[in-house]
Amino acid sequence: MKSLRMTAPCLFGLEALVADELKRLDMKEVQAENGRVLFSGSAADIARANMNLRCAERVLLTLGSFPAQTFDALFEGTRALPWEDYLPPDAAFPVKGHSLNSALHAVPACQSIVKKAVVSRLGAKFGTATLPETGALYQIQFSIMKDTATLYLDTSGAGLHKRGYRAVGRAAPLRETLAAGLVLLSRFRGRDPFCDPFCGSGTIPIEAALIAKNIAPGLNRSFSAQKWESIPFRCWKDAAEEARGREYSGQYDIWGGDIDAAAVEQSRENARKAGVSDLIRFSVADAASFFRDTPYGRVVTNPPYGERMMERAEAEGLYRSFGQAAGRLPHGWKLFILSSHTEFERAFGREAKKRRKLYNGMLKCNLYMYENG
Repeated sequence: MKSLRMTAPCLFGLEALVADELKRLDMKEVQAENGRVLFSGSAADIARANMNLRCAERVLLTLGSFPAQTFDALFEGTRALPWEDYLPPDAAFPVKGHSLNSALHAVPACQSIVKKAVVSRLGAKFGTATLPETGALYQIQFSIMKDTATLYLDTSGAGLHKRGYRAVGRAAPLRETLAAGLVLLSRFRGRDPFCDPFCGSGTIPIEAALIAKNIAPGLNRSFSAQKWESIPFRCWKDAAEEARGREYSGQYDIWGGDIDAAAVEQSRENARKAGVSDLIRFSVADAASFFRDTPYGRVVTNPPYGERMMERAEAEGLYRSFGQAAGRLPHGWKLFILSSHTEFERAFGREAKKRRKLYNGMLKCNLYMYENG
């Protein structure tokens, strides 16, 4: 089967995790770059990547790159790509993209040029003056970086962080992809007790349960490329069967707590939708009173930052009281706390053993890593 070049965009700081995921899926030519990971695979691997990637935002099929300092160069470079190999005559192909540090910086104008070039190519190849765009969605994306244009087809549709278990229209402070990244960075594999004392809508404990059972995050959702003629439906069926065959069975000690009773109830509902409600205990609890007497375990949490959800002074008071509670945990406990607050360590009461820079959307954060003892 033809080898295809693909790109998996991700939040900054998660590139190494996405690269590791792709290598475990036996993808070829895996190469991590800032905010994305490049790899090669077959049409079947498009299905496998969408189904299994926990930390990537989407899977893009890379069609080609070329210099584009002028609109003429953008048009001719786009028109030279083999669009007819992927798009049928009735394909719907909207265009979106971005431009950074390039002569072509007007994104709407670039969108228009790319669209015209694709229409020109397909019209000539299919021998028609009109393209109805009544069929399946083939979202075209372009990236113009330092005067080099790269054209993609988005195989995912909705971002991969949309697993399908979180309430629609409800804002949450943490994407599922970042939550999964925090769990993976903590090296939780299901053996230790796992706790999130600021669980909010339950995203971190739910992602921990999916990881513990090795449940593919994309099993309960659909993807744009499922409707593409160029990818046989059996590829998606095979990817789902392969993923289900790799699931683990077992009992796990995963707990989420929050002082907000409504949030805890929403967490339970989200866990039910994710199919892991039997693996997680949720309860209304104050993080200032958090304690577990087991000799070891992991805390992975995303407390309020003080930007929108709370005032900074309130957040610092919360960090202080939680820091005191965490200090009473037995020596075998490890803590992984995500915060954008620049004075987190001072408020928490001790310096982290390690820090890792991550981005929660566009918000720069640090993952503070502690070991008791």
